[in-house]
Amino acid sequence: MQQLARKQLARTQVLLAAVVGLMPMAAQAAPLTVVNVSAPAINCVFTTAAPCTVTVNDTVGAIPVVGGRLQSRTYKGAPGSAASGLTAYVYRVDLTSAVGITAIDCIDRMAVKFARLESLDFNGDRRREQVFVVTGGGLGTIGLASADKTGDTVTFRFRSPVCQGSAPGRGATSFFFGVVARPQPQNVRATLHSSLTGASHVVAARSAP
Repeated sequence: MQQLARKQLARTQVLLAAVVGLMPMAAQAAPLTVVNVSAPAINCVFTTAAPCTVTVNDTVGAIPVVGGRLQSRTYKGAPGSAASGLTAYVYRVDLTSAVGITAIDCIDRMAVKFARLESLDFNGDRRREQVFVVTGGGLGTIGLASADKTGDTVTFRFRSPVCQGSAPGRGATSFFFGVVARPQPQNVRATLHSSLTGASHVVAARSAP
């Protein structure tokens, strides 16, 4: 009797193992290394020409309901530079002109699709990173607390929420923050999360999905 019970238990364990093996594994969030940099020094990663200037391509997507805009900026790594053959994808969440009517709304994170990111030494510490934040020599006051990649989605979390103002010109803006990828830019949709309502706002952007 006990032997029969052990056999049934063994068969059950085998069946459970088979079922688990057929179940798709949930994608795990992979943390990305974030470093602060200054402009124009960061440009030297993408060009060999003095004084490290790059030609940028900017597009803007309106942020529904909250107001403000998402700025998408791209520029290519010049031949001979550390980023040769790669493209920088840089973003800025700008709510400087957005006004809260009955309450001040804020954006606390942003998600956008990238099939693959490249790692480069952005800050000259001889280590490779995946995300850079231009905290010096540029626009903005709010940096990143963290970034991670789950499947083909990269999520950037702000150090503090980027908020509307009580009057035009009193809202906040993030610093420019960016990643590097090999594919050419495509028009995509980024998702910005409201810390006030929990709503997700879909915004026009560019990336390498």
